[in-house]
Amino acid sequence: MNSSPIIAVTGLHRGENPQPGSAVIRSLRRVYPELRIIGLVYDSLESGLFSEEDAPDAAFTMSYPGAGVEAFWQRLDAIREIERFDVLIPCLDAEMGPLVDSPEKLRERGIHVCLPTAASFQCRDKSKLSELCERTHCRTPQTIAVNDVNSLHQAAATLGGNVFVKGRYYEAKRALTPAAREAAYWHMIEQWGAPVLVQENVEGEEYNVIGLGDGRGNILGSCSMRKMLRTASGKGFGGMVVRDPQLDAIAQSLIAELRWNGPFELEFVKPDGPRGEYCLIEINPRFPAWCDFPSTLNCNLPAAALELALGWQPREPLRRPMPGKFFIRHAIDMTGDIRDLAALTTTGQLIRQAHEPITQPAFAHNA
Repeated sequence: MNSSPIIAVTGLHRGENPQPGSAVIRSLRRVYPELRIIGLVYDSLESGLFSEEDAPDAAFTMSYPGAGVEAFWQRLDAIREIERFDVLIPCLDAEMGPLVDSPEKLRERGIHVCLPTAASFQCRDKSKLSELCERTHCRTPQTIAVNDVNSLHQAAATLGGNVFVKGRYYEAKRALTPAAREAAYWHMIEQWGAPVLVQENVEGEEYNVIGLGDGRGNILGSCSMRKMLRTASGKGFGGMVVRDPQLDAIAQSLIAELRWNGPFELEFVKPDGPRGEYCLIEINPRFPAWCDFPSTLNCNLPAAALELALGWQPREPLRRPMPGKFFIRHAIDMTGDIRDLAALTTTGQLIRQAHEPITQPAFAHNA
């Protein structure tokens, strides 16, 4: 590659349930401030577009996942006619399927990615998590996939009534009554389609592990944290770094079994009491919204993922964050201009800074 690459990042919404894209951009620019980064968005009001510190240099609207896989690839091709991006960092679960299922389409287009294989991706699916945990001797809540209301109630009864109703990609609603379960079921169907998952509720402290797998069973870098604050929907609004050899061993076992390549987030609950065991809730196949927190502690996983995708030598080593460091998220107002909003809404693109190709190599990388 003879010039600085262009990086495409998705998931720029930073509301109450923030998406990871803006945090990924912030992390990348900590190490590579000269990168040109474009945002791929599904809504012209995604707040990350208007942030002064991590807004992309340009943005393009994408077709919604409901439009189908062919529309997804056609829109990527149309965008690359304008901005021929070299690396794609997807930050939304719903985008992952078309990408991991068609690696040849990425290769044909010369798009570099850091993604798991289709087999690894399927093995960590919420509906198959119990099989993975059985092989790795990791505890996980009992989960039943349902496709109709009768099965929903039967599953809830089997699991004792105290359950979460979860979407296939996102969201989980605790439901203790038949009416609450039905309302949650239809919401998940409308938002994410079938199947809907019914999962037993495990009470306890929540822990998350973010990391980067090398595709050969190793973890190149990771950070574990305990949730300190949660939103009404259960999302982490604050967390503290922890270091527990037991948690590290579980994470290593899971990633080794999957031979996971690329970013991941493991979500656990640890029941109260001296005999409480970490219980794996789900495995997210991308960076979480808090991925810039470890980057402030010399563990820049997005930058490492970029280097892994391009085969570059790391510019900075990945270090273990120090236990006791914490983050707290807070909300601020973004200021925008109606002309930018109109451009993105009507034309599907917003170019803040024109691309000026660099003729000399910007970075050292592997031959």
